[in-house]
Amino acid sequence: MMRETWQRLKSDPYGLSGLIVVSVFFLIASCVWSGLLGQGWSEVSGNRWEGISAEHWFGTNLIGQDILQRTLFGTATAFEVGLTVTVCSTLLGTVMGALSGWYNHSWLDEIILWLKGVLDAIPFYLFAAAVAFALQGSPWAMHVAMIVTFWTTTARIIRGEVIRIKQRGFIEAARAIGLPGLKTVFRHVLPNTFHLLLVQASIVFVAAIYTEVILSFLGLGIQDGVSWGLMLAESSQEVLAGHFGNFLAAGTALFILLMGFNLLADALQDALDSRRIVR
Repeated sequence: MMRETWQRLKSDPYGLSGLIVVSVFFLIASCVWSGLLGQGWSEVSGNRWEGISAEHWFGTNLIGQDILQRTLFGTATAFEVGLTVTVCSTLLGTVMGALSGWYNHSWLDEIILWLKGVLDAIPFYLFAAAVAFALQGSPWAMHVAMIVTFWTTTARIIRGEVIRIKQRGFIEAARAIGLPGLKTVFRHVLPNTFHLLLVQASIVFVAAIYTEVILSFLGLGIQDGVSWGLMLAESSQEVLAGHFGNFLAAGTALFILLMGFNLLADALQDALDSRRIVR
């Protein structure tokens, strides 16, 4: 199946372009994590608002920090937030959705559905502000707010798929031989939802990145370090003074990465569609 999926993905020029874009950005983030790039993001290495030059490819900001270095470090911040939120919210949503679907119409299903309804009804940015206040400025407040709210969509998708799969013959056979319910869910049901989880995880990754940008712009996101959201917040005053370095660098990087992920997510959804016939 994986070989067929890869062949379909390779035959989609848009999906392949998205994969290349995401891979390049991930390589940049890996280089930042390993200390090869972006380590001078906080250093004052020039004068205020210097233009593009051989020393400062994207110019400098208000206090003379190199915009390119900050953009590169922001790439690592975006992937750190995206990976953390995606992994945690997907795992939580998968477990909750699987339990809700396997024990549907039970008290456990009712509780999980009620919890999802409550979380979906709360305006996200108000909830993020409340979490940030409750955690007293913890650098993980933003992550917690996103994880607590993003799992609901994954759980809803997995619940519906588990309800569908548990009616199939091989699940009936597992029940007939006395295999425990939870073991059946995690050994035989959830592996058949992998294609849905992969697509949903890519969507959550995109949502986590642009949500971080918005929260950081509002002062509720990244506290230590730098991100594209903080750079855009800085640029709100610089643009009025006629300096667009921060805005163009952070905005362009954000646009390219999110566009790449969207193209990749659409291509994965098509490539993993088991109903598609490969000719």
